[in-house]
Amino acid sequence: MGPAADDPAAIRAEELAAVIREVRDRVRTRYPQSTAGPVSVPLADLMPLVHARDSAQAKVAAIGSVNPRRGGPLNGLVQAIKKLTARALDWHVREQVEFNRNTVACVEAAIEALNDTNRALVEMGRQIGEQIGELRRIEDEARQLADIRHHWVEWRADWEQKLALNEVQFLRSVADLQGAFQHRTTLMESNFRDTVRGQHAEFTAALDTRANGMQERFWADMEKVRLEYERLIHAELRVLRQRSAAGSAGSGSEAPAGTAPAPGRAAYDALAFAARFRGSEEYVREKQRFYLPYFAGREQVLDIGCGRGEFLELMREAGVPARGIDLDPEALALCRGKGLAAEQANLFEYLEGLAEASLDGIFCAQVVEHLPPERLPDFVRLAASRLVREGVLAIETPNPECLAIFATHFFLDPTHTRPVPHPLMAFYLEESGMGRIEVHKLSPAVESMPDLAALPAGLRDAFFGGLDYAVIARRL
Repeated sequence: MGPAADDPAAIRAEELAAVIREVRDRVRTRYPQSTAGPVSVPLADLMPLVHARDSAQAKVAAIGSVNPRRGGPLNGLVQAIKKLTARALDWHVREQVEFNRNTVACVEAAIEALNDTNRALVEMGRQIGEQIGELRRIEDEARQLADIRHHWVEWRADWEQKLALNEVQFLRSVADLQGAFQHRTTLMESNFRDTVRGQHAEFTAALDTRANGMQERFWADMEKVRLEYERLIHAELRVLRQRSAAGSAGSGSEAPAGTAPAPGRAAYDALAFAARFRGSEEYVREKQRFYLPYFAGREQVLDIGCGRGEFLELMREAGVPARGIDLDPEALALCRGKGLAAEQANLFEYLEGLAEASLDGIFCAQVVEHLPPERLPDFVRLAASRLVREGVLAIETPNPECLAIFATHFFLDPTHTRPVPHPLMAFYLEESGMGRIEVHKLSPAVESMPDLAALPAGLRDAFFGGLDYAVIARRL
């Protein structure tokens, strides 16, 4: 035995060569007629089948046609009878024709399938040839395996170096991915916290809004309850007053002749009357906001005929010290229930009891029309004398220039004596030392009587202007 017999690489190369030779012999045994390339694949001859298909297609096309004949009347008649017979038998031979056509189609499909099979066999022969070439290449490479052993050490060192480099790159990529994942996680957590914080803020705001709304509704309901309670009290007071009046009438005692109820004191429920014919407290309060700029910054303001205390409430909101007088005890009780400074007094007696120049503002709304005409100059003189220099006197009363006032409001109140025109009121003020007189028309009649809008503007302003007027003067 020589050195080659003891070499394992040589032994493996010989074994591989023997295997290749055996495979080549088997391929040649299976395809003994191969003539093209390393492997010859026998192919089937399909031309007889194609000729048979063409003949069948010709016969199928001739079904139902009439053979041509020579011309002539008899032949024409025969041809017509044949055509008629063919048309009459068309329904009978239709299925046979369809079957023949399907059979021809089946033959065509078989021919096409056989063509595909031949092409596949040719391709298979080509691939087998390629595989044989590949096997030959492997055989050549096997002969070179001996060289691999000599270069194995160098390849191993290079492979280990590449492995280490790939491991470092892999670890760096993992670290980058971990950092990116941590960054995304931090961003998601931050966004989640911001979202939760925003939702919590929205929820808190909505909760506060609901709570404030509920609180406002609660206080509004409490205000309604308070108003209902006060109305109930006033109703009870009215019943007691009526019972007292009935008891006095039934006792047999008669009032002295010539006596009458105290001035300004009505024999009916004044609060119910005001609520029905003058308007609600909120309505009157909003109307009287017109006077706020004239009394802003004052320190001693008197409301003559304060009634339900609407003007006193406005003064309290504006931070202006104010007090009121009235003759109706029920209205005064309502004012005291609101925490307002009000007392029962006759306006002439109260003004005479005040020192001169002790007030810097006097407000009198819907009062002068109740006074006897002869006492009106005395009232203006007394009011002007109690004002300091630049003190403000505001008087509001129905406007007799508006004809609608006589058809709606003025005569509804039985305690009204006569309306006071604003030129006469301005004259009384000038005679009492008041100046810088302003006259303002209030509450346009068209607001409560929309039909007046159809009148010409000049006529409407002249005869149907403001239902009330306000005259504002200052002490010179």
